[in-house]
Amino acid sequence: MASGIQLCDDAQPTLMFFINRVILVWITALSVSHTFAGVGIFDDHSDIGALPASGKTGVQWDGNSYKVSGSGANMWFTNDALHFVWKKVSGDVSLSADVMVHVTEGNDPHRKGVLMVRQSLDADSAYADAALHGDGLTSLQYRESRGARTYEIQANRSGLNRLRIEKRGKYVSMSTAGAGEDLRAAGGSFRLELSDPFYVGIGVCAHNSNRVESATFRNVALNEIEGAGLGTNLMSTLETITIASKDRRVVFTTTNRIEAPNWMRDGTNLLFNGRGRIFRVPISGGEPVAVDSGFAIRCNNDHGISPDGTMLVISDQSQEKGQSLIYTLPVVGGIPKRVTMKGPSYWHGWSPDGRTLAYCAERGGEYDIYTIPVDGGEEKRLTTATGLDDGPDYTADGKWIYYNSMRSGGMQVWRMHPDGTAQEQVTMDEFNNWFPHPSPDGKWLVFLSYEPSVTGHPADKDVTLRIMPLGGGKVEVLAKLFGGQGTINVPSWSPDSKRLSFVSYQRR
Repeated sequence: MASGIQLCDDAQPTLMFFINRVILVWITALSVSHTFAGVGIFDDHSDIGALPASGKTGVQWDGNSYKVSGSGANMWFTNDALHFVWKKVSGDVSLSADVMVHVTEGNDPHRKGVLMVRQSLDADSAYADAALHGDGLTSLQYRESRGARTYEIQANRSGLNRLRIEKRGKYVSMSTAGAGEDLRAAGGSFRLELSDPFYVGIGVCAHNSNRVESATFRNVALNEIEGAGLGTNLMSTLETITIASKDRRVVFTTTNRIEAPNWMRDGTNLLFNGRGRIFRVPISGGEPVAVDSGFAIRCNNDHGISPDGTMLVISDQSQEKGQSLIYTLPVVGGIPKRVTMKGPSYWHGWSPDGRTLAYCAERGGEYDIYTIPVDGGEEKRLTTATGLDDGPDYTADGKWIYYNSMRSGGMQVWRMHPDGTAQEQVTMDEFNNWFPHPSPDGKWLVFLSYEPSVTGHPADKDVTLRIMPLGGGKVEVLAKLFGGQGTINVPSWSPDSKRLSFVSYQRR
């Protein structure tokens, strides 16, 4: 008898079926194991939104870099369409990578590779991304809540290839670098409250639902940020916001504290104060240049430009034992001419005819609104209510002065005629509303809002830029940011009323 086991012919199919089943289970197990092993440092990848070309989307990982291919019409408005490679995380994180958006014939210049934090994998989820577009535009984009509109903060540099997105507490920010550079903060953080857990990862949108585009992400690093509260390192960002779209653009960033931009009448330059001086910078960005202000080297954040664009008014504390006094000088620089004899006086508004200055001043322990001829003379007190009245600014037709007052309890926006008559309350809500500024075209009023618990107008607070029709109507949010004192203390509108300049801050 032969050794071993001999199978009859009827047993052969049964054995082959068993072997095939074992092989199938083994292959399936390998597939499942691969899926749960993730893609490099990420857990998985998914199409988000409507991707008609989804059969060709995906990710390739070679152990060093990720090539992500995605379709999708856009990542904008209230819905996104992209391919997303993700990891589920909690807490505060940063994600950085070298990003190269591939070039193919006929592709859309707005295709983009992104580093993203996202509440969910739904198309209308709250999210933020640092996006490098095919045409080189780099921006920080965000949707504040599910189904809300998308907005962006554009960087003022091009030729960038390394990005980092950071989620610290309830703020998101972006850092950028060009070839051979170290990452540096791009400026312009915003408030985005994501709940744990959320998603972080890399993605591609083709900006064309009929195409698939690709981007390569190298040197990808995902890090937990520990102790992400307010740090001691300050960054100031001079920004503009377009009223129609609510999109923001970075003009200038610095590690010094700068404040209170004015838009010059030529429409191409901004003024701001910092380190006791007044500086001018092109709206397109660049290196600021100090305006010669003679002996006035302790200028505070209450300054502005005459209606005809030829003169500059400043509030300076270089004289009279450090009390703030108001001076005028040529907008190109020169020797300041004193206007107010008494201090402290803080300028806020210039009448449209150029003849009168409006300001906040402390006299006898009360802060009220005053006016004075631009060449000096007798000051006139316009408000007498108990409590602080501050921030007077004229409407373009000269018929009203808008200001903020504590007289009704919390700080609210009020208005009055230029002679102090017909004083009436404008805003009536739970926020503390400061520094109202009517637009040059007479259509809008913008102001700064603090939370109800905040007293005064301190720096380094969660604040909101809000806007409403000048004649009354719905109040809308322009931007939620970290700021306060120095953000929009003085008139900051562009001459055409289409944009507003302001300063936001970050603490690291």
